[in-house]
Amino acid sequence: MTGTTDTPDGEAPAGQARAGDALARCFEEHRGQLRAVAYRMLGSLTEAEDAVQETWLRLTRTDTAGIGNLAGWLTTVTGRICLDLLRTRRARREEPMDDTFVPDPVVRPLPRTDPEQEALQADSVGLALLVVLETLAPDERLAFVLHDLFAVPFDDIAPVLERTPAATRQLASRARRRVRGATPATDTDLGRQRQVLDAFLAASRGGDFEALVAVLHPDVVLRVDAGALLRGTGASKVVHGARTVAAQALTFSRFAGTARLVLVNGTIGVANAPDGGPRSVMGVTVADGRITHLYILADPDRLAHLDLAAITAK
Repeated sequence: MTGTTDTPDGEAPAGQARAGDALARCFEEHRGQLRAVAYRMLGSLTEAEDAVQETWLRLTRTDTAGIGNLAGWLTTVTGRICLDLLRTRRARREEPMDDTFVPDPVVRPLPRTDPEQEALQADSVGLALLVVLETLAPDERLAFVLHDLFAVPFDDIAPVLERTPAATRQLASRARRRVRGATPATDTDLGRQRQVLDAFLAASRGGDFEALVAVLHPDVVLRVDAGALLRGTGASKVVHGARTVAAQALTFSRFAGTARLVLVNGTIGVANAPDGGPRSVMGVTVADGRITHLYILADPDRLAHLDLAAITAK
């Protein structure tokens, strides 16, 4: 992008610069979608950014004259980069992904004027879906994400996987069945979600065990991810049942005073950031007026990448 060719009048360098600027502008137009693809593929905000940056580098090394559909090319290249990362992840693991894993949350302040519009603009992939996507094999995840979430044709996905379109279709179909069977139902109304979370926080702050049990589904599942270094120590855990989860909530009730309602992946959640330093982020699934799933990220390393000071300020 910065290379030049020495000519008497300098027209070639200027032309190259203009072409480079145009390519950069075009890439920026697609950056948001590429980041969305990478986030759904990887469940990590930092890795998603790295994948998008690698896509840009590959674009600068490619003769764009031969690219008929730049948006499609960028999407499939991003998918290929993410696929390689997922395969590397799996190859390095001696054991399957721990079931306490919680993906990186997308945290935003609560809407102040138009919650319906904010819900439309918020990240459309919930933590519950991302948790299910983590259980898919890398090839299944790519086929499902690109086709079902971004409408990429199987003919375009197949070369990335080095499979036939028919085989790629089967991968996506298998992944779709697993996703539908494992992703919990959720109430999408932000107002009703907020009522439930307000009740949960009030009960936590007041130490009211029975009120906590009442706002939790009898079969509620709590997943706490305290980070890779603390896995196996008891800090990361999966807890089942309303009374057990309520007891866990009371254990941490001393932190409830600094908890603030926020948007977590497009639904009402809770961020705990005393003095601007993030302690945890919790996403929930609400159905029929009760919490059915709680996803808490308490990994200090990953939380350090989230700037929650402005989001959680009163």
